Formats: sequence, structure tokens, C-alpha cells
Amino acid sequence: MSPALSISKSHVLGLPSESADLASPCVSPVGTSAGCFNSTEILRGQKTVEINHNGATYRLQATRLGKLILTK
Repeated sequence: MSPALSISKSHVLGLPSESADLASPCVSPVGTSAGCFNSTEILRGQKTVEINHNGATYRLQATRLGKLILTK
């Protein structure tokens, strides 16, 4: 069973596969991409998603200027 990152109540995002695109900005110089996610994969067309971490709920929000804000 593969670990997953829980995104709000209705979204679950799996970890990237080993065949990640080498042109991705998430790929490190040594070629590993574990734990790196593109914001479009996390947001999936929404402006805001909730992330549960250690019993607390955080909100990840994309701004109109393309910035990300993470609040508790």
C-alpha cells in the first residue's frame, strides 16, 4: 500500500511515481523526487485546500498573483 497525503475530506493525493518527469522543478540534482508535489496537483483547480497535519488543520491558498499562503 502506497502512502498518501490527505488533502481535505474529499481529496487524496498519492506520492509521485518513480518515473517522474525529469524536466519537473521537483527533481533534485541527484534525480530523486520523493515528497515533491506540483501545486496544481495539490490544488486541483481550486483556490483553497485543507491539509490535516498532526491533528491540526491548515489551509493552503493560491493568491491572484500566483503566490501560496499556508495558514493554521
